[in-house]
Amino acid sequence: MDNLNLTTLQRGQTMVNDVAIDAFAAGFRGSLLTSKDMDYNEARTIWNAMIDRRPGLIARCAGAADVVRAVRFARDNNLLLSVRGGGHGIAGNAVCEGGIVIDLSAMKSVRVDPQTKRARIEPGATLADVDKETLAFGLVLPTGINSTTGIAGLTLGGGFGWLTRKFGLTLDNLLSVDVVTADGELVKASEKEMPDLFWALRGGGGNFGVVTSFEFQLNPLNTEVLAGLVVHPFADAEKVLKEYRQALEAAPDELTCWVVMRQAPPLPFLPAEWHGKEIVVLAMCYCGDIAAGEKATARLRAIGNPIADVVGPVPFTGWQQAFDPLLTPGARNYWKSQDFASLSDAAIDVLLNAVRKLPGPECEIFIGHVGGAAGRVPTEATAFPQRSSHFVMNVHARWREAGMDGSCIGWARELFEATKPHSVGTAYINFMPEDEVDRVESAYGANYGRLAEIKRRYDPNNLFRMNQNVKPMAAVRAA
Repeated sequence: MDNLNLTTLQRGQTMVNDVAIDAFAAGFRGSLLTSKDMDYNEARTIWNAMIDRRPGLIARCAGAADVVRAVRFARDNNLLLSVRGGGHGIAGNAVCEGGIVIDLSAMKSVRVDPQTKRARIEPGATLADVDKETLAFGLVLPTGINSTTGIAGLTLGGGFGWLTRKFGLTLDNLLSVDVVTADGELVKASEKEMPDLFWALRGGGGNFGVVTSFEFQLNPLNTEVLAGLVVHPFADAEKVLKEYRQALEAAPDELTCWVVMRQAPPLPFLPAEWHGKEIVVLAMCYCGDIAAGEKATARLRAIGNPIADVVGPVPFTGWQQAFDPLLTPGARNYWKSQDFASLSDAAIDVLLNAVRKLPGPECEIFIGHVGGAAGRVPTEATAFPQRSSHFVMNVHARWREAGMDGSCIGWARELFEATKPHSVGTAYINFMPEDEVDRVESAYGANYGRLAEIKRRYDPNNLFRMNQNVKPMAAVRAA
């Protein structure tokens, strides 16, 4: 590649000379983009439209060797470094300002071994890519609920969705990783090889390196699941939530049911007079025998007098994509999240009061119930902090116009503060926005100290800091 002449590639006032840049480009198999390239603006655009950063260089890697080369280049030139997988993270850490983006989006291979029931997945793959390959063999990896999400960020931060109660978190199904560490070395980490690094990667986010390949254990799954929505008027919300809470006490692992409270979108099965009005939605999925699922969901479906009940047998791939139309890229997004040990009456009152003040038609409150298999893993087994059966609240502010930033962000923050007395203090880092850097230690709870020590050993200079950052132990002690 010819001289890139990157006068914008810098960290602070440190410029990178053209000789170093040309040497990097000469051995790079993928493509390198600067602001002069036609694809640059598309490449720096990510899911959350609030993020508008201009990196000096975007290194679209073709394989692990490119990642090694890019990490070493960033380290040797003291560059700000970010890593992009699916580009779906709410915090926008996939893109940095003025530095280098290691873009893994072209590395999308998913290879399934049906005999061992294992999959080898590259970090640019989305959940849709994963499902397409695994389900062709009657196998599945438990992941999230939006098919355009990237597998890398989801796994490194935890990964929970419709199958978590049955098969555990995404990271609970991780067997090994190939990862490029801060010293530019490609290593393998597993329970037997570099187990401390493997422990940290399972929940520690992007703090410890760039994963170039994930090896997962897969699980058998029927092609169809029993899934769908039961929609209630918001006037019945208190009754619905309290009966929902009670119904989950006896829920089998195969059953997952979550709550969404928002203004009704124009769904085809809802009468037109309900469009735009506040509703309470029970979204449920039973991942076992359909007849058994009818019995398991009966109590939830018997709650109140719903506007619509569209629960039935559906292909799991279709259910995995059911919420995609409500989560398309291009909107401005801001999230706030809490973990609740239980959905108390007091917490319900706070949530309902917030729904009465929704600042826009796309804003919503999501309550996910996590437990089952994921809740039977000891807290200290992985870096992921919250293993008890619990509820995850995600305050999802979503809007289109920059002029609504203040009202939407303010609404989310106000609800977050009001729910603090009812939370357990931990948090799901994949739901944390970029302004929550002071919350990282409490989010990891008792696991933070070990994470900081492992960070000191593998990334003492904090090269990988465009994330929900765990500071190296030395920096913690000096603070």
